[in-house]
Amino acid sequence: MSSAAPPGTTFLTGWGRTSPTPARLVRPATAEQVAETVRRAPERGVAARGLGRAYGDAAQNAGGLVVDCTALTSWSLDEATGLVTAGAGLSLHDLMAALVPRGWFVPVTPGTRHVTVGGAVAADVHGKNHHVDSSFGAHLRSLTLVTAGGGIRTLTPADDLFWATVGGMGLTGVIVEAVFRCVPIETSRVRVNTERTRDLDHTLETMAATDDRYRYTVAWIDLLARGGRMGRSVLTRGDHAAREDLPRGADPLEFAPRALVKAPPWAPDGLLNPLTVRAFNEAWYLKSRPGTSVQGLAPFFHPLDFVDGWNRAYGPRGFVQYQFVVPFGQEATLRRIVARLSAEGVVSFLTVLKRFGPGTPGMLSFPMPGWTLALDIPAGQRGLAGLLRAFDAQVAEAGGRIYLAKDSRMAAGTMAATYPRLAEWRKVRDEADPDGVFRTDLARRLGL
Repeated sequence: MSSAAPPGTTFLTGWGRTSPTPARLVRPATAEQVAETVRRAPERGVAARGLGRAYGDAAQNAGGLVVDCTALTSWSLDEATGLVTAGAGLSLHDLMAALVPRGWFVPVTPGTRHVTVGGAVAADVHGKNHHVDSSFGAHLRSLTLVTAGGGIRTLTPADDLFWATVGGMGLTGVIVEAVFRCVPIETSRVRVNTERTRDLDHTLETMAATDDRYRYTVAWIDLLARGGRMGRSVLTRGDHAAREDLPRGADPLEFAPRALVKAPPWAPDGLLNPLTVRAFNEAWYLKSRPGTSVQGLAPFFHPLDFVDGWNRAYGPRGFVQYQFVVPFGQEATLRRIVARLSAEGVVSFLTVLKRFGPGTPGMLSFPMPGWTLALDIPAGQRGLAGLLRAFDAQVAEAGGRIYLAKDSRMAAGTMAATYPRLAEWRKVRDEADPDGVFRTDLARRLGL
């Protein structure tokens, strides 16, 4: 591949920085401008893009047009009901900065604030509270979509196209606005309980027994621990703190998070290796003292956001994030995968485990009741492709699925085998977009 994009185009990648492809990029300022852009769609079609935090190729469109929606940032709040109306390009960071001082918090946040509202809808994102509050789509009251003919439609949960769009990865139209209900809070802090577990079975047992006591819960797993320590974890569980949890004189709704350090513009391949990650894991496990503390929203929900451009630490080849879910009752599959990762010494800087509750009616929504494991792996590790294909087969056999917003390498056959409502989604999508105006690299790869 040449080092420069063809004239008039820009190379785009996902957050994992793998598989860059060129596309023409436009940045409309209004929903009407988005509609006009769609009406003039080129032969290679149109894809929507927010802040580029999908890990793979979900917001790329090789040789086609990509609509950058980040200028669509209007918002309003109904203080009485907590209903927010937000443009699709508004980041959760900017929305939180406006809402938290007013005593409101977003209903669901993933592990970064730097995603857009449109991206949160398109991926039906989940957070540490899925076992209690489900995913983002569960809190939507309506969304506004630019459709294939350039029309602008407002959809509600009564519409099939609504649930084809929630979790539909931008392939039913360009989301330009969403209305959703937020959560009232007394403070901008979280009361956090931390516990260390000795191995994977202890982790699973503790989470199953205690998750329902907390709104937010997650386990960080030391993937390089072996033998009797395999799967040892640090559990963090929390709830929004009350005013009485704060020290006297503290501003209860202060919220001004920012990156504390900036990752270098380049890092050598191999910086994250078994030696460095094992040292980090040991230090993190030991420093995570059991007990209760009060933390800010940003440290609890978005610790990686404190490092601007942290994805560059994986080196020029980028990294793969692999996230799957298997149903409750399929813990043996989860154990086999963790054991294989540990035995192979797979380097994953961040490995997290959560329990999902009921999902939304989104036809391609990822969450389902069960266990979800996510890991970041530097691209190019020896044998990685074959290892992940083997995991795909095990996940499919267990009745699970792979997260599309994190995926950069799944095969079309795995997608068809693990998303049981795919045919239903295709029918609704084809009715809304019979000429295939909305296309992405992910859609081509997966045969969507």
